[in-house]
Amino acid sequence: MTVDFSLWLMVLIILSFVILAIDKIFFKADRVRKQADNAESLNAGSAESRAAVSKHSEPVLVEYARSFYPVLCLVLVVRSFLFEPFRIPSDSMMPTLLAGDFIFVSKFSYDLRMPVFNTKLLETGDPQRGDVIVFRLPADPRINYIKRLIGLPGDHVVVTNDVVYINGKKMDVVMGNEYNEHGYSNARLGEEDLGGVKHQVMFLDNAFTKDFDGVVPAGKYLFMGDNRDNSQDGRFVQVGYVPEENLVGKAKLIWFHWKFSELPIFNRIGTLIH
Repeated sequence: MTVDFSLWLMVLIILSFVILAIDKIFFKADRVRKQADNAESLNAGSAESRAAVSKHSEPVLVEYARSFYPVLCLVLVVRSFLFEPFRIPSDSMMPTLLAGDFIFVSKFSYDLRMPVFNTKLLETGDPQRGDVIVFRLPADPRINYIKRLIGLPGDHVVVTNDVVYINGKKMDVVMGNEYNEHGYSNARLGEEDLGGVKHQVMFLDNAFTKDFDGVVPAGKYLFMGDNRDNSQDGRFVQVGYVPEENLVGKAKLIWFHWKFSELPIFNRIGTLIH
């Protein structure tokens, strides 16, 4: 995602407000007076008066502004403080999320922030290890990524041959069946335990693995994809550590799935994201 939809909403809201304000200050009183005069003429049964009433009705631009202004405000409030929809564009979070999943992200799970300006308004919670989170790419905040939170501020994270160690403790993975769906064959599934948070991960045979060793700086987080051998995440300099202010929200629910080149998968509707 490279378009700041909240910015466009704010621009449209301000434009609608300006139109309504200008109309109220300069034009509305005169228009209402003329409509009242024409209404008196209409009571007299004049055909000319009926035409005059129509002529002095509210302008189309003002009518549109009055209709869309409350709707735009409601959409901005819901997207900024409650839930925001996203579409998963890649397979970096498989098997948890598939390319083509449409998800809802909770905007109030961590901190409520002012739309567009991103100023913190209210602290509502802290990110927890294992959360699936949408965040703005540090190198280009116009782009949103979704990954799983692995390292909290101050954590020493080591990744060796797809095994994760946090502060010297190995994160156990119980290997499961092969995965042969959605364009993959002979992939390996596992259940990883991130200190009590269990979730599925996927590994690819004969794939390039990215080892990692670093301490998460204060106020920042380390994210990794569940598709461990096919995810550009915090192990790579293109992503790196993510500042707290770049967090968008916690992924909660899959509300639809449609990869446009394929038929929708209806049984993913309503799936909770863990």
